[in-house]
Amino acid sequence: MHGIEDRLLLLWTYGVNTGRISANRFVELTATNPAKIFGLYPRKGTLAPGSDADVVVWDPAAELTVDWRQMHMRVDHNVYDGCRLRGRPRQVFVRGELLVDGSAWHGRRGAGTFLQRSSHAR
Repeated sequence: MHGIEDRLLLLWTYGVNTGRISANRFVELTATNPAKIFGLYPRKGTLAPGSDADVVVWDPAAELTVDWRQMHMRVDHNVYDGCRLRGRPRQVFVRGELLVDGSAWHGRRGAGTFLQRSSHAR
């Protein structure tokens, strides 16, 4: 589905940058609440002892213009093509290990982990 790659950048640009939501609310909407809905909280969606230490280092001043040719999804268009956005991830850590640094991917094949969800997701 084209455009889904941009969802966090759009929410930051049109939510946090405009004052409609706080940075804390951004974290709730993009990490904590989805982890709870899918029964993965508190292993995911929080930084606390016993959690997986998944962290996104966010650069609130980074600017970019959406260009479908630069997307990671293999599509030939993007509904947000040409939109100017401000704020983007700089680094991504999964279980404490660096996965993305700028535009460089450092993931290893087979490094993912299946997570059994609770039967009482909320």
